[in-house]
Parts: sequence; structure tokens; C-alpha cells
Amino acid sequence: MKNGWLVAAVGAVLVVVAFTPLPDRVSRWFSGSRETAAVCSPDAPKADLSFTLKDMNGKEVRFADLKGRVVLINFWATWCGPCRMETPWLVALQEKYRGQGFRAIGISVDDPPEAIPPFAREFGINYPLLLGKDREDVQKAFGPVMVLPMTVIISRDGRMCIRHIGPVAKEQFESEIRSLL
Repeated sequence: MKNGWLVAAVGAVLVVVAFTPLPDRVSRWFSGSRETAAVCSPDAPKADLSFTLKDMNGKEVRFADLKGRVVLINFWATWCGPCRMETPWLVALQEKYRGQGFRAIGISVDDPPEAIPPFAREFGINYPLLLGKDREDVQKAFGPVMVLPMTVIISRDGRMCIRHIGPVAKEQFESEIRSLL
């Protein structure tokens, strides 16, 4: 019982911190402001798309196959409240922009494989959920992932244009995605 209260208290603190405006919440690669559409900085680093991860069904997903698309990579966990809040928005954005070359990808960083399918069914997830537990190489390539959720948006030419630490409003995600399509 004590652990339940501790987890709830830590979660509440993380939500407060995540929604507190901080200048470093958006990485140095993001050259726009929160109120304007994202523009990818010319010095944004290239994303490492050399990875292959298994999805929740055991199928291999090659990041190299995502070249030429705008890709939103969301690092999450089933127990993460802000992650659960963002998930319906990612489902809606995947549905709305899929035909325009957009792809959302979820990478679970702290869940056993059997926890992912029930989560996917609960939220009607329409994008790949990849198994990233114990894949520090992937987390390091796009992170470090120290707070969940963490999201990286990659441009069609493979640059990591935007990096968010903590939850993001649907409207902000949508503005950033549209600016890169």
C-alpha cells in the first residue's frame, strides 16, 4: 500500500514538472517557438535509422524503411499517465496524416512484451508499437530517455528536428507535423 502512494506521488510530481514551461523542454534543434509551427534547424543532427526492433507481434521493423517520411517516435510505458494521455492524440494524428507521408512509432521502454497488446487494444492503436526495453542503444541514439514520454520528430530528409521531454498537447504535435510534411 505504501508503494502505491509513493508511485502516485512521484507520478503527480512528474506531471507538474512536465507541464511547467521550461526553456529546455524543446531541444536546441527546434528553431521555432511554441506558438509557431516548427521549422527544422539546418544544424539538426541526422537520425540514426540503422536500428531494427520487433513490434508487439514479433515482426521486425526496420527504421531504414521510414526514410522519406515524417516520423514521430514516442518513447513511452504502459504505467506512464502522461503517455496514456498522449496516446489517443497519436492515434488521431496517425489516422489524419498517414496518407501524406507521416508515421507515428511507439517504443515501449519499460514493459514486458505481454503488456503491450492489451494497451494497444484499449487505445485502438493504429501505429507500430515496438519493444525497446533494454535497448539502450536506441534510447541513446534518440535521447537520452530519462523522462517519459519523450518524443522525437524526424523530417523527411532524416534530421531530428524536434525533441520533446514530457507530454505535449495534440495541437502542438499537429502543428509540428504539418510544418514538416
